Amino acid sequence: MQAREDEFYLDLPAFSDFYGVADGRAYAPVPDTWLVAAADIVRSTEAIAAGRYKDVNMIGVAVISALLNRLGRDRLPFVFGGDGAMVLLPPSGRDAAAEALSGVARLAREAAGLELRVALIPVSDLRAAGADIRLRKFELSPGNFLAMVSGDGMMLAERWLKDELQGAAYRIADPNPATPDLTGFSCNWEPLRARNGRIVSLMVRTTEAAGPEGLARLMRGLSDHAGVDARASEPQEAPVQDETLRMRAVPERLATQVRLATGGSLSPLPILRTLAVVALVRFARWSGWRLGSLEPARYMREMQLNTDFRKFDDTLRLVIDVTEAQAEALKAYLAREYASGHLVYGLTEAREALMTCYVSDFAAGQHVHFVDGANGGLALAARDFKQRQAALDQAWQRPLPGSHAGGQSFDAAAKPA
Repeated sequence: MQAREDEFYLDLPAFSDFYGVADGRAYAPVPDTWLVAAADIVRSTEAIAAGRYKDVNMIGVAVISALLNRLGRDRLPFVFGGDGAMVLLPPSGRDAAAEALSGVARLAREAAGLELRVALIPVSDLRAAGADIRLRKFELSPGNFLAMVSGDGMMLAERWLKDELQGAAYRIADPNPATPDLTGFSCNWEPLRARNGRIVSLMVRTTEAAGPEGLARLMRGLSDHAGVDARASEPQEAPVQDETLRMRAVPERLATQVRLATGGSLSPLPILRTLAVVALVRFARWSGWRLGSLEPARYMREMQLNTDFRKFDDTLRLVIDVTEAQAEALKAYLAREYASGHLVYGLTEAREALMTCYVSDFAAGQHVHFVDGANGGLALAARDFKQRQAALDQAWQRPLPGSHAGGQSFDAAAKPA
């Protein structure tokens, strides 16, 4: 029984139509024995103001990379949040996860000068507090998946992580952890320039007032009112496109990347190794030649598919490349729906998107790329979201239904219209 619970995520059937995130009946409850590995950059707003949001993104992806490398790439569901990450894991991985999280926290401090708070929170404790976590597995391409999350448990886990008193029982603090394995972690691509004019980082959550069909209605509304079709198999608004992918001979964040990958050092060998990989990719892309396991045309195509620019963790999160007219129409639509009490949202705009990568196997096409808006992206969208949530709570003189644990959850019978 325990062995099968450990393989819960591996055994989940996958779906490939993003509209399926609105099918509330298809989500499976995470076993009570599992844990949420939660990580968050302290004072991330200050780092953003100092122009260090790429470093913040890198630490979030490093958390995911370290845990996947330690416990198994296909066994763990994960969600990248811009200034942090959430990863679910079976109880058998508790000690290994604690060591990996502590190791990344040390690297964040020593290699990037950032403080990372980390915790392991039992799913059973979140359920005892009235929250829930249920999952679906969205297939980006063969063998590459993103977790889609229903229930307000992840939001509650984040709240506990940041609360000094509530989080104390779960927080991890190892003063001398081992260096985590960050194999496959990289960030060699330049910021992705908006092809259409604006990169919008959006997080939006329907309320109980929107009813069980709220998410399906929201996605139709985004398409009908702003021309943003999050349901399409390959949305035109995806920021990772062949023409937006650029790589400099010397990556902008080379020093931080090498320090993270080597446990804090800047020795010449890993620097030269990184520069050699960059040169190889640049040449292969220019020439079109296959170099060993690197097939440039295939890899570039896979990169466009294997990104997390759209995801759902009880909140729809999008990082999209839109025209100015689309951005204005999007804001007008969201403002109307917010005023009606049907949703809460947060939004930021930039001229570029950022991308950080986790490549576990070039030859097998096993790689996932984490996308965020520049200059604060999802982190500042979350702050904007919380301000609107607080204003709506005050206007109603009571919390939104379910907001004791972060907001509205799916009705068990909800499904796409």
